[in-house]
Amino acid sequence: MAVIDREKEVEEVLEKIRPALAIDEGNIVLVKVENNEVYLELVGTCATCPVSDMTMKDTVILAIKQFLPWVKAVRIGQSKFSITE
Repeated sequence: MAVIDREKEVEEVLEKIRPALAIDEGNIVLVKVENNEVYLELVGTCATCPVSDMTMKDTVILAIKQFLPWVKAVRIGQSKFSITE
């Protein structure tokens, strides 16, 4: 399966999760899919939320692995700084 197809599958799962994150002005972004690993980034209030680890483990990772059995790992990062000129 092509990377673009896998990215589309991940986006479809994330679309099911995003409304819950948006309630608290947060979101999650797909960074890339590589070697059956999904790389995500927390944005908005999710990036600084003290319970984001619980949300990711209980909601995001569980949903992705449930709907997409080809996923071997989910890596979640956060942008700490945004520097623009």
